[in-house]
Amino acid sequence: MSSEAGTTGLGIRDILRVLPHRYPFLLVDRILEVEPGKKVVGLKNVTFNEEFFQGHFPGNPVMPGVLLVEAMAQVGAFMLIAATDDPSRRQLRLTGLDAVRFRRPVVPGDQVLFTVEFVAAKRSIVKVRGEARVDGHLCAEAEIMSLIQDCGPEERG
Repeated sequence: MSSEAGTTGLGIRDILRVLPHRYPFLLVDRILEVEPGKKVVGLKNVTFNEEFFQGHFPGNPVMPGVLLVEAMAQVGAFMLIAATDDPSRRQLRLTGLDAVRFRRPVVPGDQVLFTVEFVAAKRSIVKVRGEARVDGHLCAEAEIMSLIQDCGPEERG
């Protein structure tokens, strides 16, 4: 995938080849657009069947903000890892968050679009900026810092 100059429409199989996350913690259903190392747009269909809705909150289901940020991080990780020569030997470790803001709730039935853009890299620390939107409305935003590192298959989960 690293040689593709602007990929569109990547499904769950493509995502599973790049990200180590699995059910119930994989929070990306589709990658709609990728500009390797620059920008990525991912999609999450939020359904009432999500396990976290059992307790967050009974009678008033709201997707936890921390999971919106995690989904943003996963979408950004897809962009950064897919751009490497061997995605199976790379992983990202979250190292920091800045400017995190939650603007409106995400509820069952929403389709969340995550747009994540590369900001900077210094050594093996990468910074991206992400937004989560439902129907064009900003729900959450964050600056995400991660350590990109080599790993063996046993470390990917």
